[in-house]
Amino acid sequence: MLVRLLFVLLFAMNLAVAGWWWLRPQAETPVPAPTDPGVPALVLLGEAELASAPAIEAEPDSPPEPLSATPRCLTLGPFPSPADLRRVMNALQPVAGHLQLRETRSAQLRGYRVFLPASASRQQALETARQLAARGLNDYYVVAAGDEQNTISLGLFRDLANAERRREEVRALGFEPRLEPRTEESAQWWLDAAVPEDFDVRELLRPWPGSEARDVACR
Repeated sequence: MLVRLLFVLLFAMNLAVAGWWWLRPQAETPVPAPTDPGVPALVLLGEAELASAPAIEAEPDSPPEPLSATPRCLTLGPFPSPADLRRVMNALQPVAGHLQLRETRSAQLRGYRVFLPASASRQQALETARQLAARGLNDYYVVAAGDEQNTISLGLFRDLANAERRREEVRALGFEPRLEPRTEESAQWWLDAAVPEDFDVRELLRPWPGSEARDVACR
């Protein structure tokens, strides 16, 4: 009986010790410092930029100024390239109520040419060339193929006065040269716009002396 009592008492003591060990407060493990004393902490570049950058507030685009009841409608151009047309459009967007671009094709004067008309055959053209050389004129060219075959080119000129001088020089040798303008088809860009009546169009077109503004009926 005594042995059983001692066994129960020992079991109760062990149970109490186990409960105290389980429920005791845990000691906090000290965390080592990330750097040595006196050394500043490492900051990532992205964190530094975010911390120092000022707050950015989006500014709303300013709406175009309202046009008057009677706007001025214009056709502007021609402009030499799409890039020039874009510059004008960007300048007009804050004030214009209507913008429409157009592309046209036109013949541009590139100079003048002096020539002798085509002969009936290659042999006749070469014979005419020999006659020119015999009279002391050696700067010519017999066209061998194409639409101008068997003509004799006597020169290409940018200025009309020089072309006329060349024609008279060859005419004095007993030939009948012709003078014609040289043209080339090229693209041109235009812009139709409705602007306020007091808008300074002349100042807008100052960088493009070859362009003009024509008043047109508003649609």
